[in-house]
Amino acid sequence: MNYTWLGHAGLRLEIGDQVLLIDPWESGNPMFPADRRDAVLAGVTAIFVTHGHFDHVNGVPALARELGVPVYGMVELMSWWSETEEGIETNGFNKGGTVRLGEVAVTMVHAVHSSSVGREGAPVYMGEPAGYIIEGEGRAVYVSGDTDVMADMGVWADIHAPDVGILCAGGHYTMDMTRAAYAASKLFRFKTVIPYHYRTFPLLAQSADAMKAALPGVRVLDPEPGETVAL
Repeated sequence: MNYTWLGHAGLRLEIGDQVLLIDPWESGNPMFPADRRDAVLAGVTAIFVTHGHFDHVNGVPALARELGVPVYGMVELMSWWSETEEGIETNGFNKGGTVRLGEVAVTMVHAVHSSSVGREGAPVYMGEPAGYIIEGEGRAVYVSGDTDVMADMGVWADIHAPDVGILCAGGHYTMDMTRAAYAASKLFRFKTVIPYHYRTFPLLAQSADAMKAALPGVRVLDPEPGETVAL
């Protein structure tokens, strides 16, 4: 199982027989690893998005067309894309639902945030935000999407027992490093934690040091964009 950060909240996850992209914001993302674009897009089998904000979905329909892969996400956003974007396959589902791709199962879970796309200068509601629990190779990975800490996380720990947490931790728009560390230590039992949704803009945390200090004994990884790490 391998993880590659695409900068901001984008990631590539190689698990089982699947290569998944989640929120692969490229155009306008100052941290997207453009020099490794071919490598990070090689072999992709599907794209998942967590919500409609520009820093998660801008360019995703075009990327799906380029790669010839389906896009999965909240039913309202997927329905809108199916009506407005030509040449892409969309698969809308909802919280608690599970889709199966070969050897991998992806369950959509709750996130505490908002979701909209900008249209003619005004935000348009695009269903609720979400996170994902991705299961394969006998393991589970939690990808938080944009969220704050919530008690629901303890339920997912009991049901799915993820050992890897990929957690938004930049603060201001989402939980910060300290709150993410609380979720990791009090609600989950992660062996590996990876912060994301940080470093991109001045408003966000620029370092994972606070998370590392708050999680002694936990493997906290903070790879550079485009760097692949084994999970």
